[in-house]
Amino acid sequence: MNLLERTVVVVKTAGEQLRDRYDTSARPGDLEEIVREIYANDEAVLAFLREPLLEAAPGSRWAEDELAGGLLPDGDWWVVDSAEGNINHIHGLSEWAVTATLVRDNTPTLTVVHLPLTGDVYTALQGGGAHLNGVPLKVSAKSDLKAALVGTGQAKPGETEEDLRSLGASVTGMLLNALVVRVSVPATLQLIYVAAGQLDVFWQFSDVRSGLLPGALLVAEAGGAVTDTRGKPWTLASKDFLASTPGVHAEAVDVLSEVRS
Repeated sequence: MNLLERTVVVVKTAGEQLRDRYDTSARPGDLEEIVREIYANDEAVLAFLREPLLEAAPGSRWAEDELAGGLLPDGDWWVVDSAEGNINHIHGLSEWAVTATLVRDNTPTLTVVHLPLTGDVYTALQGGGAHLNGVPLKVSAKSDLKAALVGTGQAKPGETEEDLRSLGASVTGMLLNALVVRVSVPATLQLIYVAAGQLDVFWQFSDVRSGLLPGALLVAEAGGAVTDTRGKPWTLASKDFLASTPGVHAEAVDVLSEVRS
């Protein structure tokens, strides 16, 4: 069994645990309960991810803080989100997943995104394409932002006022220039739609690694453009993020560049 196959098995096993904890009637009553439930999910599911993934890639290390951004030290690192969209999960909503990405010298090389409620598995290998349940993915053929379905969302609680104002201004800019704007979380679930050609643009004023790395590799391997919001190549050192089908990328950059000009 190769590394990608082993990663799929591990992530699906973890996804089963998260699915077993899912309750469509869940309605947390206050912030204290929300925080408690989020940590409980992470603790329960990480137990099925950490050691199996580290064993699958000997010499690899674990990025501890799933909300962290920026560059990692050189070498192989697992960047994992045990409950991507945890806030949705604990409110009985369906938009959540389990993700694992292997990063080598700050470049994503392998990723698995599992949606436990549907059983869907999105995978990508650097230079090996992006797939949904083994079927190749390709970004959309859109060439006009006026015909584009675009999306963004808040990366995490407690973002800076500057970032939140930029987010609001960017939504307004896209409302004026794109066909329809979606604002939702988590990032990964919008990025898999970009890779599949169902969404045309996703942007975020964030550097949270765990929310961007899986989608960055999936979109790139599906033929999309992955840059910062000014059109420069995206890396883990970038402060913001843009992924799109190539045909509308330049227009999206023009709109987003106005926000922080």
